[in-house]
Amino acid sequence: MIKTGSEILLNALIREGVEYIFGIPGGAVLPLFDVLYDSPIKFILTRHEQAAGHAADGYARATGKVGVCLATSGPGATNLATAIATAYMDSVPIVAITGQVKTFLIGNDAFQEADIIGITRSITKHSYLVKDIRDLERVVKEAFYIAGTGRQGPVVIDLPVDITMEKYEEVVSGGVHLPGYKPRYEGNIRQIKVAAEAINKAQRPVIYTGGGIIASDCSNELLELAKKGNLPACTTLMGLGGFPEDHHLSLGMLGMHGTAYANFAVTESDVLVAIGARFDDRITGKIDEFAPHAKIIHIDIDPSSISKSIGVDIPVVGDAKKILQELVNYVLFVERREWFDKIKHWKEKHPLLYDNNGNVIKPQYVIEQLCDIARGNAIITTEVGQNQMWAAQYFTYTKPRTFLSSGGLGTMGYGFPAAIGAQLGCPDKIVVDIAGDGSIQMNIQELSTVARLNIPVKIAILNNGYLGMVRQWQELFYNKRYSGVLLDGNPDFVKLAEAYGVKGFLIEKKEDVRPAIEKAFSIDGPVIMDFKIDPGENVFPMVPAGQAIHRMIGTMA
Repeated sequence: MIKTGSEILLNALIREGVEYIFGIPGGAVLPLFDVLYDSPIKFILTRHEQAAGHAADGYARATGKVGVCLATSGPGATNLATAIATAYMDSVPIVAITGQVKTFLIGNDAFQEADIIGITRSITKHSYLVKDIRDLERVVKEAFYIAGTGRQGPVVIDLPVDITMEKYEEVVSGGVHLPGYKPRYEGNIRQIKVAAEAINKAQRPVIYTGGGIIASDCSNELLELAKKGNLPACTTLMGLGGFPEDHHLSLGMLGMHGTAYANFAVTESDVLVAIGARFDDRITGKIDEFAPHAKIIHIDIDPSSISKSIGVDIPVVGDAKKILQELVNYVLFVERREWFDKIKHWKEKHPLLYDNNGNVIKPQYVIEQLCDIARGNAIITTEVGQNQMWAAQYFTYTKPRTFLSSGGLGTMGYGFPAAIGAQLGCPDKIVVDIAGDGSIQMNIQELSTVARLNIPVKIAILNNGYLGMVRQWQELFYNKRYSGVLLDGNPDFVKLAEAYGVKGFLIEKKEDVRPAIEKAFSIDGPVIMDFKIDPGENVFPMVPAGQAIHRMIGTMA
């Protein structure tokens, strides 16, 4: 049957099971929007393309499906770049569809032309510029396959407007044929047995997991391995929720703002089992003092991550789920009483704690109350900075896909639009964006999106009047020379919310924190909670830049 390029594209998206497309229309994508008018796919009009990209990202992280965003050519496409980079750094599967000027105008500096393929080349897993309508259906199929397999990531489809209007006979192709792209899923059984032998001989083992545990949907296999082998486990920021933090084997998060006992345990370990993690600098600290006594086992689907930052003794390349299913068969239970006594001592001597005396609202207290009231039914998204770290430290994550945050790129403005995507993907969940008063303003225009569609996202602003994490660094390492961090022009967030048609509460007293959260959760619609917190509160523990992870400040170490 003869179809336009737009119809071929939309039909291909429907076959991929796309529920939502997030984006903003424009001249180069008008033919697509004309077809979307009659499509079963729901289009979510955001108020900025960056927010559309983050919403697709949040949808993908919360559901495990591929998220989709759509923008016009030129500035529409370039506005997606930050969201694409965010997804790339955190290995999130999204397909970003961008409009492009007509094929014969490409390279002529036409109106709203931008080389989005060139601009995003280093921040995409793959990209396509479609110049022949005969390739379109195949390109869509390949894009979704590439985005969602192997080490997941964003794929860009750049679509000239004349291709979307051209007509051609729609032919549905078979499976994907990509000879040069063959992700390895099965781990080498010999390497798996070698890894099991090292684990069984270890006296001080630690499991260290990252976002790969979430992407591979192997939280159950991870817990089974930890229990069978009697192995303590810690996670990265991206791995939160992959191992239940209320389990006695949990060490919580490690790294720059991780728990002291996780950092001590990794430093003194004799075998470190890294699963779906990439040894980034926020985790390792000073590399030559990272796990100096440990034999390192690294399980990862991306062979390029093996020994990239830290030398690995036993590499196992493949899908974490499949590898753990094999590995657990060879791991034995070992009591390791002395090791667990030491970990118990560290937990007792160096717990996460803060001074909650007095009437001032502490941000950690707000997080604890959110956690208690949500009772395991919440997805938490965060912005970036102190709010992000407090959310990581003081909310107890027990399930995967319940903590969504920009880890690798550290994108302020991520949390609110990501919460929109997560809420649409998981309508039965409470979705809360934990934000700072600086970062929430990066994409605060999306209040219009949630108000118009009555998307019941809750926003908890930890309002300290500063760009808090930068202020903390200036306090600790720049002699309190506070430069460019005072947010003395903040709006009245309650009035701003009301201007958009959103409920808003101002909370200034500690005794009002819990009632405000309970009230917000009872409202079937979006809510802003503006918590006026202690402006001088810092995130501890903290590993200073360039130091080893066991050399923390803000702890009794």
